[in-house]
Parts: sequence; structure tokens; C-alpha cells
Amino acid sequence: PSTRFIARMMAQASSFARTQPIAAAAAAIAVVGLASLCGAWFFQYVIGLSPCPLCLEQRIAYYVSIPLSAMILLGVSVGAKHKVLVLALFAIGAAMLWNAGLGVYHSGVEWQWWPGPQDCSGTGSALTGGKSLLEQMQSTRVVRCDEAAWRFLGLSLAGYNVLISLALAVVAIFAGVVALKNRPVEPE
Repeated sequence: PSTRFIARMMAQASSFARTQPIAAAAAAIAVVGLASLCGAWFFQYVIGLSPCPLCLEQRIAYYVSIPLSAMILLGVSVGAKHKVLVLALFAIGAAMLWNAGLGVYHSGVEWQWWPGPQDCSGTGSALTGGKSLLEQMQSTRVVRCDEAAWRFLGLSLAGYNVLISLALAVVAIFAGVVALKNRPVEPE
């Protein structure tokens, strides 16, 4: 019974993707993006791995793409202009490609292939202010960008972010291209 259920669900998903590529891509991006953020938050708040500045910067593409994909779904449901929906998909694709590049950069910093930003992989900035040097040193916690806090199968979280971001970019761009090829004629 479970194999028939899975086969039926796969057939329905495939049919939905063929008939509604914009909505299917937006739904997939929202679900996978939200799962990725939940995973990052799990590692941060449950396991206790504090994110470095580059890790936090890599989340921005998700903070943009998830609400944008939700707006695409809303736009599909209210009959928004086709070209606006396609443009939004291409914007998600661009954001995820940028994020994949940032993830490659971060992974390279972790593998010591190139230097990272000074604020999280260098000597750090000078301590100044009203506190004594000892108090400043005790209260400052720098999470290093050049040390992977966790790896699985040789990939750090930055490496997995590259794979996820590339997959979401492909989904968004592919759906946008398919939607452009099959666009309805809009009244002027």
C-alpha cells in the first residue's frame, strides 16, 4: 500500500509541475528553503554551533527567497501577470546563484584555499573602549570563518549550502524558462 501511495503522490507532483511550473517551483523553493533554514537554526540553537559572519550572510538569500516564493504562490492564485511571476523566479535564481558563490567562497576559506574576511578569520580588530583590555577580551567571542564547526561526508554546512543553493537556482531558472516558453497570451 505505501508504494502505491508514493507512486500516486509522485504522479500528482509531476503533473502539477507540468501544468503549473511557476507554482510548483515556488512551492519547492519555499519548502526546501524553509527546511534549510530550520536545519541551520537546529545546528545553532539545539546543537550549539554558533554561526560565523559568513554563515549568517548565507542565510540572507533564504530570507529573501522564501517570502518571494510565497508571494509568487499568492500571485498565481490571484492571477498576477505572468511576466511578473517569471521575473520573481529569475530573481530567486539570481539570489541562489549568488548564495552558491558565497558558499564556495566560505568553503574555500574553511579549506584554507584563500584568506577569509579579517573580522572572522584574521587577527581581528583592535579592542578599544571604556573597559579594561582583560574585560574586553573576556567578553569578546569570535566565531571563526576559517574553521568548519561540523562536517559530514567531507562537506561543511557551507558546502551543503552550495549544493542546496545551486539546486534551488536550477529549479527557479528552469521553471522560469519553461514558463516563458509556455506563456499565455496576455491581453494588453
